[in-house]
Amino acid sequence: MKQTLAIYVLIALAVVTANLPFLTERVFGALPFRRGGQAAIKPFWLRLAEVLVLYLLVGAIGVGFEASLGNVFPQGWQFYAITLTLYLVLAYPGFVYRYLMKRSA
Repeated sequence: MKQTLAIYVLIALAVVTANLPFLTERVFGALPFRRGGQAAIKPFWLRLAEVLVLYLLVGAIGVGFEASLGNVFPQGWQFYAITLTLYLVLAYPGFVYRYLMKRSA
């Protein structure tokens, strides 16, 4: 895979996975969330936990892309703080859709 394609695939994957927890009531988009044996609305803490787990998954895929293209460079805490912040910015449209948009009754 060429470097440019890997970057575009990783960005597209990050956009999709950052918004996934806010667009569906399923856990990780696959498992139904049930409370008391029946379907329920996911709480915010579960959505946040999904975002963090998906951030780690996208990061691991990014490291895999980097390893397939050459050397994996060591990163400090600053790199992870910035990428997590950017990932949360990518999740903002899903957050707005779920919590801030007014829905007609």
